[in-house]
Amino acid sequence: METRHLRHFLAVADHGSVTRAADRLGIAQPALSQSIRRLESQLQVKLFERSRSGSTLTLAGEGIIEDVRLSMARIDAAGVLAKEISKGLAGSLTVGFLSTAVLDILPRAMQRYRQHAPNVRFVLREMGSHEQAMALEKGEIDIGLLQTPVAIHGRMNQCLVARDRFIAAVHDDFPIGDDGMVSLRDLAREGIVFFPPNQLPLIHASICSAIREIGEEVRIVQEASRAVTILACVAARCGVSLLTSTTNKLQVEGVRYCEIRERAILPEIDTSAIWPRRSKPTLADAFAKMLVRVQ
Repeated sequence: METRHLRHFLAVADHGSVTRAADRLGIAQPALSQSIRRLESQLQVKLFERSRSGSTLTLAGEGIIEDVRLSMARIDAAGVLAKEISKGLAGSLTVGFLSTAVLDILPRAMQRYRQHAPNVRFVLREMGSHEQAMALEKGEIDIGLLQTPVAIHGRMNQCLVARDRFIAAVHDDFPIGDDGMVSLRDLAREGIVFFPPNQLPLIHASICSAIREIGEEVRIVQEASRAVTILACVAARCGVSLLTSTTNKLQVEGVRYCEIRERAILPEIDTSAIWPRRSKPTLADAFAKMLVRVQ
């Protein structure tokens, strides 16, 4: 059963006449009549009662017309969607992201991208950097917003999205200087709440090196894989933490944010977008352009 026969059926039903329907479709009347007869032959039912005044639907025709109309609407919508997908304007995009990215980078990029491609459906997965690296390798996410450098196997694109500094997250009882700052020495002596070493190995090593550089022992008193969990631990006075300055947008009762006096010896932290390199443009390629614009 060809879709053109079904469209011809709808045209005759809507115009009540083969002649008027043929004029509207821009085809010859005999060709339209033949198309209707072929459809009736395939269905083995009579769809129209013909008379000098026009064509009216039979009971069989009335019984199927709404289903045919709905089917044609779905076929048309599928065609539009297919064209949008081919142009990168529709489809599904799975984005892995750090909790800090949702505070600034991610929502602004999504807003820009929706203006460009409103029919793209986002699947959002909050994940640590190590989890995102594995998910990218397995093809479980289309693009990741993670802290770099990080090792990922496979051909990947990468672009720097943001560069941030470390600040201290401390509880209410922690002593703060008159200048509103805290020392790395006092932070180290209090005990650090931080991400597991495998989540940010190079950053973890750099912070430990900075603490040893000032002659203090590295004491990781609690590990947590999410920034919100780390802040909860700080509020509970398990220890203090070093987090990116973007984190100060997360207001948690019992937690204060302070600049660190020795921040010059602390590493900067990069947030990058990483996504697979393909031979043809992908939704991830288009989304990455929006991420670069919001730096």
